[in-house]
Amino acid sequence: MEVIENILNGFAVALSLKNMLFVFIGVLSGTVIGMLPGLGPISAIAIMIPLSYGMEPASALILMAGVYYGAIFGGSTSSILLNAPGVSGTVATSFDGYPLAKQGKAGKALAIAAISSFGGGTISVFALMLVAPMMASFATQFGPTEYFALMFLGLSAISSLSEGSTIKALISAVIGLMIATVGRDLLTGTARFTFGSVNLLDGIDFLVIALGLFALAEVTNLVLTRNKENNSGSEVGSLRVTKQEAKEISGPIARHSVLGFIIGVLPGAGATIASFLSYITEKRISKNPETFGKGNIKGLAAPEASNNAATSGAFVPLLTLGIPGSGTTAVLLGALLVAGVTPGPLLMQDEPNVFWGVIASMYFGNIFLLILNLPLIPLIAKILYIPKRLLISLVIVFCLIGVYGISFNTFDLYLLLGFGVLGYVMRLLSFPAAPLILAFILGGMMETSFRQALIISKGDYLTFVQSPISAILIGVSILSLVLPMIRKRLSKNKQEV
Repeated sequence: MEVIENILNGFAVALSLKNMLFVFIGVLSGTVIGMLPGLGPISAIAIMIPLSYGMEPASALILMAGVYYGAIFGGSTSSILLNAPGVSGTVATSFDGYPLAKQGKAGKALAIAAISSFGGGTISVFALMLVAPMMASFATQFGPTEYFALMFLGLSAISSLSEGSTIKALISAVIGLMIATVGRDLLTGTARFTFGSVNLLDGIDFLVIALGLFALAEVTNLVLTRNKENNSGSEVGSLRVTKQEAKEISGPIARHSVLGFIIGVLPGAGATIASFLSYITEKRISKNPETFGKGNIKGLAAPEASNNAATSGAFVPLLTLGIPGSGTTAVLLGALLVAGVTPGPLLMQDEPNVFWGVIASMYFGNIFLLILNLPLIPLIAKILYIPKRLLISLVIVFCLIGVYGISFNTFDLYLLLGFGVLGYVMRLLSFPAAPLILAFILGGMMETSFRQALIISKGDYLTFVQSPISAILIGVSILSLVLPMIRKRLSKNKQEV
């Protein structure tokens, strides 16, 4: 009864004219900034912090939250239309979203992305309302051993991201893990694989790799094959989602909204890991896994529902424990402290208007996002009507500005070009880029968790199977590696018989 009363109070706070305006401004700003490669939720929230000075705490956080999930929502646009995922959480969106755009179905792809994002965001908001305190206690059960097991589970699914040869997928993953080790060791401060360059001490930024492997590699391919390209990719196509297609994506949206929310609750996991795991899971359970990566609408709906659900889930540890699970929520934590609010277990009791008001505002924010984005799809998709030469130039400029805007270091531009060449060579040799990106994202966190677990256990490797959660996750990981090989062997034996 008390929970229902708190939820109703939250809706009363969110429905005030002032806060509804802040929701609208937040989601609109976030969507626009999320569409631009190089900018993202961190940049968007940082821009908005000065505007929140002097505002009521509930209004300030409502604005910031709108910017956060609005940026994730908008980040799918550049991934689908340009194959330029400027936000790490939308990399998996490009796997099937961009092939759909190339087939002349950009309008449909953007519509499915918008609907899936709305579904994921809405389901996760209701989950947030009902199970926030319980999920917060669940998140505290995760220590270094459990996080290592979770990352290992993600890596064990690398073979699902292969477009042909599993060996090539594993080679790509190893390259990603190698790149993740470049920079200063977080535990000892030792420089690793920097070759004496101070520019590599902080490692290589995700955006440099993502824009190089996807956007610049695609640009290079377009330039070198311009005479062979057909014009189908220049068609926006219909926005209409048929009943059959709606039925097809309803399952992935429901499944991966729940999965994304659960992963989002775990500090350090977030929208990126949620979207990759959802894509991999959907491909594994699909009856036609070979169609993934070629424009499968389920492959688009799954990560889009998951990454938006994960953004709502990320508010659980932030608000109930005061633990930021990502760079974006760390900036949000700073904004909260500036507003005079201390997140933690007592926030629901001491500041119910802030806690429940923000959660209720997310529901209206997702409605605003859908209303804003669906009518704008024909306008946004007109990017495809830009002449190829001009579009290629714009993509290159966006990539250069996006990368330079992060570090203001010309060395990163050379790295961007290097990864562009690597991406094109990998494409020529049929090496998938997705395993490299996933391994790079998970590699650093996996190594840190592994070493922390060994330090805590004084070098006892059995610590990874002594925790029930860790043991289950590692068991599932081993099964996911072994079962495909067993299936292949059985099918081979049947053919021989």
